This record gives sequence, C-alpha cells and structure tokens, in this order.
Amino acid sequence: MPLAGDQHPVQALEIRDNLIDRIAEAEERGWLGEVEGLQISLGGAREKLAQIDRRRHGPASADLGIPAVPRPSLPQAQSAT
Repeated sequence: MPLAGDQHPVQALEIRDNLIDRIAEAEERGWLGEVEGLQISLGGAREKLAQIDRRRHGPASADLGIPAVPRPSLPQAQSAT
C-alpha cells in the first residue's frame, strides 16, 4: 500500500494508526512474521509523516549562498638568464 503524499497527511496518520492496531493484533495471535513486516511498514509510515512535517515547518527554499568567483591568474614574468 503506497503511503500518502504531502497533500494527504490525514490519510498518512490513518495508515500509521491502522498499522499500530494490526501489530497489536498480530502480537496477540502470535504471528511473529507478520509483526516484523508490519513494523517495517510502520517505520516507513512514520518516516513519511516526518517528511510531511519537515516540509510544512521547514524553509520553503534552500540558501545556497553566494558562489565564489575565481580570480584570473596573472601571467608570470619570465626571468632572463
């Protein structure tokens, strides 16, 4: 099941909550393989929610600074020998 994008944080929360409920049920029934798979999915859902949160509260643009302009090299004087 693909996780919700930035436009659907409520759906992402519902997915996370559903996974938590399914993990509890799988633990009660002793389905250890299912628990492990659901925990991996839960980690992905939590990461997606963190991405949504960062985008909402973070800067809209990145400060890249001012680029450095290289100085032209001056020709070196040749010594007469």
